[in-house]
Amino acid sequence: MLDVCLLGTGGMMPLPYRWLTSLMMRYNGKSILIDCGEGTQIAMKEKGWSPKPIDIICFTHYHADHISGLPGMLLTMGNAERTEPLLLIGPKGLTRVVNALRVIAPELPFEIECRELSEAHERLDFDGFYLEAFKVNHNVVCYGYSMNIERAGRFNKEEALKNQIEMKYWSRLQKGGVIEAEGRVLTPDMVLGPARKGLKVTYTTDTRPTESIVEHAEGSDLFICEGMYGEPDKLQKAKEYKHMTFYEAADMARRANVKEMWLTHYSPSLPYPEEYMPKVRQIFPASVAAKDGRSVDLMFIDM
Repeated sequence: MLDVCLLGTGGMMPLPYRWLTSLMMRYNGKSILIDCGEGTQIAMKEKGWSPKPIDIICFTHYHADHISGLPGMLLTMGNAERTEPLLLIGPKGLTRVVNALRVIAPELPFEIECRELSEAHERLDFDGFYLEAFKVNHNVVCYGYSMNIERAGRFNKEEALKNQIEMKYWSRLQKGGVIEAEGRVLTPDMVLGPARKGLKVTYTTDTRPTESIVEHAEGSDLFICEGMYGEPDKLQKAKEYKHMTFYEAADMARRANVKEMWLTHYSPSLPYPEEYMPKVRQIFPASVAAKDGRSVDLMFIDM
């Protein structure tokens, strides 16, 4: 199961009913935060989740509404007596930006590791899942992220017997191990059936529509996408400032064949996004004008 919570849905400035951009995901004991706008800690408290166990924080880019909550978040982690290292991921310049912000959070009881992205597409592997970072099209360097959880096939006893694999090796092979035994190399595919469907969440914001988004969101169980403007007459403004309209986001969701799309990162001048959703759903029916704290538990489908 993958827990997903869109902590904040605002762009540019926090509002009394809308915190700035942040997404948190939890899987298999790991917690991943993407962006950390102002108010992220409060949104997390409202959800009942803790910042202490966060293992990874990813940043799309370094505009203030996406990173201004970081110093306070680090201090809260430190005050909770966290000692485990924290991995930060983001575009080039991450180390410089974090060091500047840490002027007001200088002493922490844990190490911070910064991993800077430089390629148009990068894959980052972790225990049980991997992240894909991909460049999008904003007025500064900006990345989207996909979280992918692959799922191995079921154990196939007939296949194991056919390959003459002793029972004592079955468990290790099921868990993905590779074994050298009796002059042979035993691999998981020798005891497993076809791979089963995993889970995928794609998150992107502060960008014009790009084919890289459609490509990396392909088949996502959940696509969380910027919807800066819902008003039909704001297309030119979206182009000028390199943001996106609801309708452009819905078109990408349709082309990427995702299961569901949540809109986020609304303009402060857009108090009621739901007003514009009927036309959005004509383009992509499974569209949601997300509010702060919207959550879902994504479950594996048994096949």
